[in-house]
Amino acid sequence: MSKSLMIDAAATRWAPENRADLPLVVLLHGYGADEHDLFGLASYLPAGIAVAAVAAPLSPPWPMPGRSWYPLDGPDGRHGGAVTAAAHALLDWLDTAAAEAPKIALLGFSQGAAVSLQALRLQPERFGAVVALSGYASPDALPDDESLRELRPRVFWGRGTNDDVIPAPLIDHTAQWLPDHSDLTGRVYPGLTHSISEEELGDVRVFLQKWLDDSAA
Repeated sequence: MSKSLMIDAAATRWAPENRADLPLVVLLHGYGADEHDLFGLASYLPAGIAVAAVAAPLSPPWPMPGRSWYPLDGPDGRHGGAVTAAAHALLDWLDTAAAEAPKIALLGFSQGAAVSLQALRLQPERFGAVVALSGYASPDALPDDESLRELRPRVFWGRGTNDDVIPAPLIDHTAQWLPDHSDLTGRVYPGLTHSISEEELGDVRVFLQKWLDDSAA
């Protein structure tokens, strides 16, 4: 798989239009979705921010609709180089599309959560917070992982007890890895499947509001 993935900047959905001086939350959708999938979450997020919903760089195999951040099959299907390549594509997009944002947080679902955490690991000082919903941290070590123990970046990790999409070994790894590499806010929602609930969105809003308040202090 090529490491030279590119995000289509023209497909990104933004709100509001006049956004240059606002804190930015970037939304990363899951497998088979697209830039429209999470855009509706903007109304659940704190006031006074800009939101950008990006389209993943790959098309999943036919007949699956939408986009994907990395393939589900093959040696890199769920971790490793494919997740890292997608994270680099996100960082490249940020270099141009969000160069003026005063501070940035990432919010990803499923594959988007894995890519969000991987981007944080590649450039830990770039992001003020990461929200990872129904996702996981890639098991492969990265060069800046040790610095995360010192920086303790803010991470919200939410998942449901009835989510059977993410393999149990990846959940177990993430449950061990995140507390050791981040300032973790973890939530497990009884009965929730591979999805996002209003209760979870309420917790995400509180988490991001705290990020905004603390960074403004």
